[in-house]
Amino acid sequence: MTEVCFFSMPSAEAEAYWAGGPDANGQKPEVHISQGGSVPCRHCQQDVAEGEPYLILAYRPFPEAQPYAETGPIFLHAEPCARYPESGRTPRMFLKRESYLLKGYGADDRIVYGTGQIVPSQNMAGVAAKIFERDDVRYVHVRSSLNNCFSCRIDRA
Repeated sequence: MTEVCFFSMPSAEAEAYWAGGPDANGQKPEVHISQGGSVPCRHCQQDVAEGEPYLILAYRPFPEAQPYAETGPIFLHAEPCARYPESGRTPRMFLKRESYLLKGYGADDRIVYGTGQIVPSQNMAGVAAKIFERDDVRYVHVRSSLNNCFSCRIDRA
């Protein structure tokens, strides 16, 4: 079975947003205060605690704009946080949620049809490994099964 590795938002991108840089829509990230619950930071892979400030911004985790380069809202701690370490283990925060959407992408950064599926959180690594059995898949996105928001990227280890 293919070994996989989970990758969070790169620190250089998070640092640009913390410095007030524009998001994928050219807008400054919005600052909000967490009411608790489900406010997942895409850099540290932890929920933003109640009362803590966080950013909402449009994020496009692709090298350039093109028809398959999905852009959507994400959350990020408003203050710098440590990046979740690259790991073959599913981040614990994901296991607090029921399911996620996994989709494979090719070397051209476009969706590889037939790879998209909603999977139980505890099965993400195994399903990603199965998706990687296809030679035309370069990486997998983990996205919210409810809102399609980007959560992280999975690569072959």
